[in-house]
Amino acid sequence: MKSVLIIGMGRLAHHLCTNLVNLGNEVMIVDKDEESIQDILPYVTMAKVGDCTKEDVLRSLGVGNFDICFVCISSDFQSSLEITSLLKELGAKRVVSKANRDIQAKFLLRNGADEVIYPEKDVAEKLAIKYGTNRVFDYIEMAEGYSMLEIPPLAGWAGKTIGQLAIRSRYHVSILGIKVDGHLQFLPRVDRELKPEDHLMIVGLKKDVDRLLQSMG
Repeated sequence: MKSVLIIGMGRLAHHLCTNLVNLGNEVMIVDKDEESIQDILPYVTMAKVGDCTKEDVLRSLGVGNFDICFVCISSDFQSSLEITSLLKELGAKRVVSKANRDIQAKFLLRNGADEVIYPEKDVAEKLAIKYGTNRVFDYIEMAEGYSMLEIPPLAGWAGKTIGQLAIRSRYHVSILGIKVDGHLQFLPRVDRELKPEDHLMIVGLKKDVDRLLQSMG
């Protein structure tokens, strides 16, 4: 269980909050507009109405006591930047801030953000990959620059074993599992022969996974 602070209760923050609470975390929410927090009050540990661009408001929250602080303000980048900076100055352990553009991300990172998220950009990229080809079942970006891809065997793979294909050395990715009729078999053996109906769970660095995608045509 983690202690989480969320500042700015837009749509992203609402979804983030409910999911964190469902996972058993303690969540405090803050917004300068009282109406923005009304519908989520029954689910959170604590809620406060206040302008977090003011240092005394942030200081009163005890930001250093939270495991992670999210800055989810999207309509006012200046406020997001100021709050991000103040959080780090007041001892926040980890700050994750929302950005809409690359230039915003650069400023946020320079002013204290430990991580920047692009919800719309991330969703758009995943949808483009998933629906831009008939041969991708799912695509997930993971931490530390890794991605996971769910695909059928590439042309020429069916009928050969994982060892024969030398997927790791040729593509620098690994088969984490194989889904058969909805059931996932983790860490398949190198002598496992691939079948046309298999769903391969491929994991690797994003650049290597993207290169594999390009080879699919």
